[in-house]
Parts: sequence; C-alpha cells; structure tokens
Amino acid sequence: MSDRWVAVLSGGLSHEREVSLRSGRRLSAALRSAGLVVEEWDADAQLLTKLREHRPDAVVVALHGGEGENGSVQTILELVGVPFVGTDSRACRRAWDKPTAKAELTRAGLTTPEWTVLPRATFRELGAQPVLDAMVDKLGLPLMLKPDQGGSALGAQVVRDSADLPAAMVGCLAYGNTVLAERYVEGVEVAVTVVDGPDGPYALPPVEIVPENDIYDYNARYTAGLTDFHAPARLDANAARAVGELAISAHRLLGLRDVSRTDAIVAADGTVHFLEVNVSPGLTETSLLPMAVEAAGQSLGEIYSGLIERAVSR
Repeated sequence: MSDRWVAVLSGGLSHEREVSLRSGRRLSAALRSAGLVVEEWDADAQLLTKLREHRPDAVVVALHGGEGENGSVQTILELVGVPFVGTDSRACRRAWDKPTAKAELTRAGLTTPEWTVLPRATFRELGAQPVLDAMVDKLGLPLMLKPDQGGSALGAQVVRDSADLPAAMVGCLAYGNTVLAERYVEGVEVAVTVVDGPDGPYALPPVEIVPENDIYDYNARYTAGLTDFHAPARLDANAARAVGELAISAHRLLGLRDVSRTDAIVAADGTVHFLEVNVSPGLTETSLLPMAVEAAGQSLGEIYSGLIERAVSR
C-alpha cells in the first residue's frame, strides 16, 4: 500500500451532483486498487476546514458542472496551496464558457459549427419571435441549442422545425440565462480524451457515440442501453488522426491541464468540427473517458495515479 493519500472531490450542488458522486465512487475504487489511500469528500461548506486540518497529498476533482468546472473550487485549492489533478482556475473559466472556447479555437484556425449567443434578456426586450426568426435566417435549420455553460447536455436539444423553437428555447433556458445556438452538423459524433504525459499531451482512442434517439442528451448519457458506443470509433485512419489532433490542439490552446475530453463531429466530407471541451470528464459506468482508457489498454487507476504524481511534483 502506498503512503500517498488523496481526497477525491465529488458531489457539490450543481444539477450534476448525482453523476459526480458516481464518478467519485468509481475513481476512488480505481485509485484504491492502484494502492493509494483515498477519502471521498463532498464539495460542501466543510471543504476548506478539511483542506486546512487534514491536508491530503493531493486532491482529484471529480465534480461536474457549476463550481467544479467553472474554476471556483480550483481557486480554493490554489488559495490553500493543495496540489490537485485538473485544469487551473483561469483555464477552467475559459473552457467552461462554451462561446469563449469556440471563439478562441476559431481564431486559432480550428473548425466549429457557426453559432450565435442569445441571452434571456434579448428575447424579453426585443420580442422572442423576431429574434428566433433572425436566428433561423442566419444559421438555418436544424439547430443545436444548449446553455452557454454547463455539462451533461442538460437543456441541449436539436430543433429541426421552426415551430418547435419557442418550446426548445424555454427548455434550454431552464438551465441557464444564455442560449448557445449552433448550426447542426450531421456526422459521426466522437469524444476524445487527452491526458498529459511525460512527453506532452496525448490522445486516447476516440469513442464513437450513437444515441438511440439521435441526440446524446442527459438520459442518453446516463441510462444504460439508450446509446451504443464504439471504442475505438469506427473511423478511417485519417479521420481518427484528425480528431486526435483536434483534441490535443484544444487542450493546448485553452491551457488545459492533466486531463480533458473534447467532443467533436466528423462530417461526411471528413471535416472535424469542435463542439465543446470538458475539464472534468465523467467517470461513471456509461461515461466516455473510461471506455477510451480501456480501448487504450490502460486502467483508470494507472492513469490517475500518474496524474496525481504530476500534481504533487508541480
């Protein structure tokens, strides 16, 4: 048994609390199997006291959504000087805001579906229907709607008929005050995990996502049997290389650290479109990162143990 002991942070108060708890339990079990001493800590009002009175060698952030990905918890860890696995607070904030991430990667020459961002106030002040009409005129149909911040596809919807837009906007705005509307791109949906290694970031095999109902929403993500996965993805060599390069580029350009997951679409013409990036990928039994790890012939315990050592040595 190693004398290294770590705290796995999970839970929290976001919409994704239950998913985070599942991720935390699975990761804790993997780390214990790798010989580490592990405690599971909820991200609650006692966190700062625990960090000061029972300082772990390192913390692994297994929080999803809200404070776990927008840089808030990372700021606390930085303030008290506790090493942690994951992206630093500044880069978390940059990646958390989807339009900001898309704009930065577009400036760097990466391809992402054309988009617009519409705050709730715009609909209230200028009238919902004229704004929706202008959005369709600009982007066309179908559209992908999603909150500009958040994860687990909460509030995300594909709209193929303009008559469905008002209800879809209401559903999206239930999870935030701003909607990101993207031109929907048909193609093969993939997720690519990037891990920092001794020689720099490297991509694990891409995972192909085939949801039963055409959209990889919250239910499709966390209900067994609603989505088929292929790890590695059924891509030709050129496409597989391209999605890996895209994910590594996103990881580097956004200043991410240790581990990230990039979601992308491979269109029929072979173009790879960046969708979004996740700084705290899920680790549940239906999550994509563990599938990629298995496809690479590695284990969660092996990868995260290495990341813990990197964090401690920083």
